[in-house]
Amino acid sequence: MTAHLPRMVAPRIVYAGTPDFAVPALRRLLHMGAEVVGVYSQPDRPAGRGRKLTASPVKRAALEHELPVMQPTGLRDPVSQTELADLQPDLMVVAAYGLILPPEVLATPTFGCWNLHASLLPRWRGAAPIQRAIEAGDEHTGLCVMQMEAGLDTGPVLHRLTTAISADDTAGTVHDRLAELGADALAYCLRQAAQGTLPKPERQHEPDALYAPKLTKAEAALNWREPAAVLERRIRAFNPWPVAWCELRGKRLRVWHAEADSSAHQAPPGQVLASGPERITIATGAGCLHLLEVQPEGRRRMSVSDYLNAQQGS
Repeated sequence: MTAHLPRMVAPRIVYAGTPDFAVPALRRLLHMGAEVVGVYSQPDRPAGRGRKLTASPVKRAALEHELPVMQPTGLRDPVSQTELADLQPDLMVVAAYGLILPPEVLATPTFGCWNLHASLLPRWRGAAPIQRAIEAGDEHTGLCVMQMEAGLDTGPVLHRLTTAISADDTAGTVHDRLAELGADALAYCLRQAAQGTLPKPERQHEPDALYAPKLTKAEAALNWREPAAVLERRIRAFNPWPVAWCELRGKRLRVWHAEADSSAHQAPPGQVLASGPERITIATGAGCLHLLEVQPEGRRRMSVSDYLNAQQGS
């Protein structure tokens, strides 16, 4: 007989999230008629050329529905913790919030805190699960609703949804798909909890745990000594940020789209094997890489055909 969690009828929900990824789940809560008593999001940040203070996507969505928004710089101080407790939450839902929840916060809601995590835990805990899954060549990834605890993404899993990673997926396309899956998974868990049929969460299998470290701009430089297949995956994983790049004809060139080719060659890594009409082919440590969409410094992204035409005209 499957053990279930206590029924959670009409819970008072606090939602915590910051970027675009967290917006669909918040909107789904509101569409379901859930009682969202407060929204937490990171403080406004400078953005754009004018570096104007800009509200996060989650804050903007919350204000559209006249929800109270809290933006503390941290949650370890007693004032912030009291402010949360005063909301009397039954449940806190967290999606890419970006701040650590200390034990005092995790213990505040009656039913604890649920996290919408963009991987199939325990694989790819940490800051960049989508990108690391693509970079590693994973065939599938997914979305987990996890009961939060003190460790980094170590909590037991309430529900998971899976999606395939196709050969043309980028971090951007997978991100958007998982954001919608997050809304689906959260809605499912809340419906099951209201009926008292949500099973107790499953503990993660620690030997399978992998960490997904935050991306850095330094990683975006393509090393032609690596195999073409590895470089192609990295290009997809780093699209739309920080965007892979290389040097060609002495100038930096961002690479948005490329195809790996396993054909053997004797050229040294980094040598241009062919140029035009619609691709630039570069030798790698194993096989070659066809550049298909690029972005010169100070210019828009463009097809290699347009890039080569512009080079001929300059």
